[in-house]
Amino acid sequence: MRIGPWTLPSPVVLAPMAGVTDRPFRILCRSLGAGLAASEMLTSDTRLWTSSKSRLRMNHQGEPEPRVVQLAGADPEALAEAARLNVALGAQIIDLNMGCPAKKVCGNLCGSALLRDEPLVARILETVVRAVEVPVTLKIRTGWDRAHVNGVEIARIAERSGIAALAVHGRTRADFYAGTAEYATIRDIKARVSIPVFANGDIGDGKKAREVLDFTGADGVMIGRASHGRPWIFRAVNGELQSGFATPALLRSEVRDIILAHLDSVYCFYGEETGVRIARKHLGWYCGQLLGEPAAVRRDLMGALSTAAQFAQTLKAFDAWVGEAALAA
Repeated sequence: MRIGPWTLPSPVVLAPMAGVTDRPFRILCRSLGAGLAASEMLTSDTRLWTSSKSRLRMNHQGEPEPRVVQLAGADPEALAEAARLNVALGAQIIDLNMGCPAKKVCGNLCGSALLRDEPLVARILETVVRAVEVPVTLKIRTGWDRAHVNGVEIARIAERSGIAALAVHGRTRADFYAGTAEYATIRDIKARVSIPVFANGDIGDGKKAREVLDFTGADGVMIGRASHGRPWIFRAVNGELQSGFATPALLRSEVRDIILAHLDSVYCFYGEETGVRIARKHLGWYCGQLLGEPAAVRRDLMGALSTAAQFAQTLKAFDAWVGEAALAA
């Protein structure tokens, strides 16, 4: 699959998620087979870029190409200027967010709230595409609510505006993440546009990815929440899509080493105090996926007050987990 001049190594990509897809997690997922990994959502209001959170979101050092920055906003010129500035800082693809359902985002008429104003969508897309020489992509939902499913029309506007690829979450804004994703709208979108389309929503393994691709005709799949505590999901989904068979699971020792390397990269990126806090979130997911979150282990990991203590507790917990498998064998 191509997006502008870029040929993706895989049609399985990581969804941008605020508070999750920071640089350490993006690099990790790319190393495990994600064909693309966009940054966390960055506001188009450049006055807010002086915060430490925004500066970290704009840090792409050591990140594999193509580097993708996702922008959110409702003003065409502000988004265009934000896109130009990020390209100057090294962004190689600009992704526009019209899919976020968060109240704080939609309350500012950004994210999926824009789906209610098709003329504004067109102005934003046309303005940003004209402003930069790199590909511009778009993330949307199927519509604002079940009574206003206009994903097909938004997709046609996107194609006419010069958008290079489109990701569609199979829920409306009103659905948030409740219920199950529907893929019929994604199928209809793919039938009406010729640009690459990624299907997103409830894709948690290779079998589901294959079913969604076959049903929708989409060019690729985008994985979000299923990657929490399972960044190796990209390796598994790629393997099953390519061979038709489930990929052998990683050895427990390999999983342990991935987790420890992830922690180390988080500490290096954020520093001592913030690193411990950010790591707790990922450790909660890893423990939930792999250890069943035994109370004692969770207490030790979440209660650690330094990176050294947290790393030591993680090593102890996952060494024991590796040892259990060795004894069973």
